[in-house]
Amino acid sequence: MNDLMLKMFVKAQDLMSREEGQDLVEYALVVALIAFGATAGMSSLATGLNKAFGQVSTTLGSYIT
Repeated sequence: MNDLMLKMFVKAQDLMSREEGQDLVEYALVVALIAFGATAGMSSLATGLNKAFGQVSTTLGSYIT
């Protein structure tokens, strides 16, 4: 039983000492942050576009009539 516990401890220490996976986690966090910022910015962008197209529509409508 102690031998199994020692092997598991050594394996856990080996996994924690590796730095390969840290890069992947950092990139994933950066992508998530960019996605969150883009999603938050889309609301104000959509509002601005709707307002601009509304003004264009009003202006064109007034020229037609």
